[in-house]
Amino acid sequence: MFSGIIEEFATVIAINKDRENIDFTLKCSFVDELKIDQSVAHNGVCLTVVKIENGTYVVTAMKETLDRTNLGLLKIGDKVNVERSMLMNGRLDGHIVQGHVDQTAKCIATDDADGSIYFTFEYPENREMAKKGYFTVDKGSVTVNGVSLTVCNPTSNTFQVAIIPYTFEHTNFCDIKVGSVVNLEFDILGKYIARLQSL
Repeated sequence: MFSGIIEEFATVIAINKDRENIDFTLKCSFVDELKIDQSVAHNGVCLTVVKIENGTYVVTAMKETLDRTNLGLLKIGDKVNVERSMLMNGRLDGHIVQGHVDQTAKCIATDDADGSIYFTFEYPENREMAKKGYFTVDKGSVTVNGVSLTVCNPTSNTFQVAIIPYTFEHTNFCDIKVGSVVNLEFDILGKYIARLQSL
């Protein structure tokens, strides 16, 4: 479980395709603190550390993960938002994030707002998925590339988020432009409520 508060971004050092899976080798400041089998969220995707050596670590993404997320689009040198799993004796500064990405979205606009930047994202409209809680609500929570954010101006298949300078500089939002593909995880509480209402 995660909170959506990104610790930093890791850099992709190597990519190795093994059948339908991809091994990503990454480097970040806390590599020496990692352990094999530890869960780390990468752009909001919970992946298991499988190898640590020479100041880098390796995680594997399987086909299901690659089909649902933007990880298959990564290239060597790309920045990936990373967060280690939440400590149960700490504060929940973001919101409850599972690290199970629901789908991707595309950035369709960026607007400067006196120091902050509004990003508008669009995802495929699907009424059946919306009935299951896969949607956004005004002032609700959403996770974009692993970052816990507050929704504004939602429609049936778009929403905006306002990014403050600190978040812009310390996450891969600094690389998101119109046309960029991001990972979305909708609020788990909304999904549970939608499921209860369907029973």
